[in-house]
Amino acid sequence: QVQLVESGGGSVQAGGSLRLSCAASVYAYYFAWFRQVPGKEREGVAALGISTGSTYYADSVNGRFTISRDKAENTNRIYLEMNSLKLDDTATYYCAAGLPLSTRQALHPAAYRYWGQGTQVTVSS
Repeated sequence: QVQLVESGGGSVQAGGSLRLSCAASVYAYYFAWFRQVPGKEREGVAALGISTGSTYYADSVNGRFTISRDKAENTNRIYLEMNSLKLDDTATYYCAAGLPLSTRQALHPAAYRYWGQGTQVTVSS
């Protein structure tokens, strides 16, 4: 059974930092983080190509967020380091695994087959 389990969400003041973690029971070509607020479409935040190490970021988080992978043996954990958090970063964050057909799809939700249940991030002033 494929499982993606997110952790690390919580409440933080604007300007602060959080690190999200995703424990994956599946190996995939791409892992990504998405976020969603009620009434809005799910938004791609960051993606990581496992074989190439290439990373992709939404313009809104570029320079503030970093996606990475734990390369320790027998682990499959993906992280999202979030710095300089803003009020607009408040959302439920989801980890996803899949195989985008092109790099242009790296931040598209439709390119990902497996999803976690999400973890809430709340940024306050």
